[in-house]
Amino acid sequence: MFLLPLSRRDRITTHTSAVVSRNCNRSWGDRLRGDVWSYLPNSKGEGLPPGAHIAPVSLPLIVGAAAFGLGMVLSGACISGHLYRIGQGYLRAIPALIGSLIGFGLGFFTWNTLFLEQVSESPVLWLPRWLGYSGSLALVLFVLAVVAIFLLRVNRQPADEPIQQPLQSQKVGEQIIDVLFTRRWTPVATGTLVGLIGVVAYIRTTPLGVTSQLSSISRSVLDSRGLLPDVLHGIDMMRGCVATVSSTISNNGWLVIGFVAASLAAAVGGGRFKLQVPTLGNSASALLGGVFLGWGSLTALGCTVGVLLSGTQAFAVSGFVFLIVVFATVTLGVRLRLHQLFGA
Repeated sequence: MFLLPLSRRDRITTHTSAVVSRNCNRSWGDRLRGDVWSYLPNSKGEGLPPGAHIAPVSLPLIVGAAAFGLGMVLSGACISGHLYRIGQGYLRAIPALIGSLIGFGLGFFTWNTLFLEQVSESPVLWLPRWLGYSGSLALVLFVLAVVAIFLLRVNRQPADEPIQQPLQSQKVGEQIIDVLFTRRWTPVATGTLVGLIGVVAYIRTTPLGVTSQLSSISRSVLDSRGLLPDVLHGIDMMRGCVATVSSTISNNGWLVIGFVAASLAAAVGGGRFKLQVPTLGNSASALLGGVFLGWGSLTALGCTVGVLLSGTQAFAVSGFVFLIVVFATVTLGVRLRLHQLFGA
């Protein structure tokens, strides 16, 4: 989950640190699950882990990831970032999410061309095919260790900003509330917790993702009005945050609802809830960015949660491709100050 207060580079490295920690825990959890429950298929066979977000590595994946990164820069966050900011009173997230629904709709009209010309002919690459589970785990942990060391070097805490500790005068209960709700959690603690949640979610239901329900809303609305193409080739067979035509709330929908509700509870409990009314300029950039977020996530079959996190933790090459392209696009977009478009 990414939020980009784009004026400060250290915030980008902080969020990346959380991703590194989460990937370490989920990758190890997926490997452990394969050992203990024999849940994963033979890595040298034809099968793939059931339900895992392992997508074809294709040109549309790269283009979708670039569009998603551009949407993050323009709107200030990824889709999951906007969802949890709503719970904190950040009203700019509303035009961003509306734009995402529009982007999902546009994605359905470009899907058939992209699928027939590119996606259907592209390989589904999975690291254990070549390295096995242990080799894949070792490689991922090595790469994440290198990234973590780099982040620690560029994001050292200044000596004049010591880590805050609970006041000794506080009672135990007050200290617990203070640590859980008032003070910011460290990236390592946050990433570890989300990684463990990801393992449980995969075993219990499906890999984590936040765009399936949102894209399903867009698809259902267009379908009810007869606006969709007669056939969406292959989309229902894809692995990832795939949209379906449905009139009910899916497990993914309940996850999103819980996401916003928990964010609201944490913001109120920690005294962080504050209505932030957007300006006309940053509302316009959020709406435009949301369109790129929606189109990019539908084309790439997910977002920074469904493709990047759940994908990389399943050793899917598509997840690493998405990560690299999004990171490069966000970095370039920030340098070009695209987040200041329309005076935002």
